[in-house]
Amino acid sequence: MVVFKLTESDQRQLSLGTAAARTLATTTKTPPQMREISPRWLLRVLPWVDVAGGVYRVNRRLTYAVGGGRVSFARTGARVRVIPPSLTELPLLHGFEDGDVLDTLAGLFEQREFAPGDTIARAGRPADEILLIAHGKVSKLQEGGYGDRLVLGALADGDHAGAESPDGPGVWGFTLEAGTAVTVLALPWEVFRAAGGQSAPLRAQLERHRARLARPRNKWGEAAIHVAAGHRGEPVLPGTFADYDPGPREYELSVSQTVLRVHTRVADLYNGPMDQTEEQLRLTIEAVREAQERELINNRAFGLLHNADPGQRIRPRIGPPGPDDLDELLCRRRKSRCFLAHPRAIAAFHRECTARGVYPDSAVIDGSRVTAWRGVPILPCDKIPVSRAGTSSIIVMRTGEEDQGVVGLFQRGVPGEREPGLSVKFTGVDSRAVASYLVSAHYSAAVLVPDALGVLTDVEVAPRVKE
Repeated sequence: MVVFKLTESDQRQLSLGTAAARTLATTTKTPPQMREISPRWLLRVLPWVDVAGGVYRVNRRLTYAVGGGRVSFARTGARVRVIPPSLTELPLLHGFEDGDVLDTLAGLFEQREFAPGDTIARAGRPADEILLIAHGKVSKLQEGGYGDRLVLGALADGDHAGAESPDGPGVWGFTLEAGTAVTVLALPWEVFRAAGGQSAPLRAQLERHRARLARPRNKWGEAAIHVAAGHRGEPVLPGTFADYDPGPREYELSVSQTVLRVHTRVADLYNGPMDQTEEQLRLTIEAVREAQERELINNRAFGLLHNADPGQRIRPRIGPPGPDDLDELLCRRRKSRCFLAHPRAIAAFHRECTARGVYPDSAVIDGSRVTAWRGVPILPCDKIPVSRAGTSSIIVMRTGEEDQGVVGLFQRGVPGEREPGLSVKFTGVDSRAVASYLVSAHYSAAVLVPDALGVLTDVEVAPRVKE
């Protein structure tokens, strides 16, 4: 074997190195990248209505509101007390404003504790109490036609039962069974009527509630339009009219804004091959659009999560979102256009489908393949919050003015418009040679009729540990 040994002269560099060569070379650059950019499905699927006057009024038929929202509670150690103003969410106290009477009623509720599997109320028994669910999950059960038990739904924190009629006791039409450890606040009707006998404002409130219940209405609570059908001969036809809501809701356009600052030296000297000002504006506009979608989901005035009607809010049957829960959402409205869910909620739905041996559909939207259920696409939206307890919400909606659905609101042709509803205005150069640009997006969202929007609340998105 012959071994060649390199001499010192042979080890010298024979050509120009890459590190030195790069000083004479250019680089291929990408535009600035941004992790915050998301698909923004909500902005893409909402039909946008041009609001020329800046305000959008939703006119509806007169509806007799009877409450039905969730009550709130204050906790001191193991003691739970209902917050008095939230009692107006009970149907018979809807619109009641006497704070002293509400304080008195709040102090009359009795706290009770139930273990999983305990019966809180039984079908067919007298409904002689108003029940408030302060903590835990309660199943509404009913006996089926073939002797099995049917699950009608679930109640949880803030829900109530037995507070519909002021002339009780009636009878329970369903059984309430504790699914977890449950804390209930109960107020017997006898105690409630005794308090009403001592309070003239409360007696007047109950009379107003009886009058609301006596008004002719359809199953959606709207003032009835009387129509004769199936008759023969020449009967006297009913006279009727379609009454309007005297106080229609008006949506004002909200705004997301920021001031972009660019030093003129940067814009003048470091402007090639990419325009620094344009790249700064592009990234800023993306952030403004992300904030717009976040507000359309979470804003307490017009956000979808806070504007769902109480009758369109349901809870999952077992915790994670399953096929039964999404079916319940779909059956409450016609022409459901899409679901919106956090990616973790979609993953939880897939796990439930896998556990049951069910395979969800898929759909192609704008060239992207997404999960679907019953032909309705489930679009990911990371703006829907996930709580520390590992729960989230799933939104379903019908869209468009023609279908009385959910619509987005914007104004076309605003000064300095760069994109529909978004403007960029140059506001000048200050004494430090910094140029400023005002970036504004004006928008809102409106729900035309209550059943256009539904929410599945408090779904568990974290995987369960098998014991």
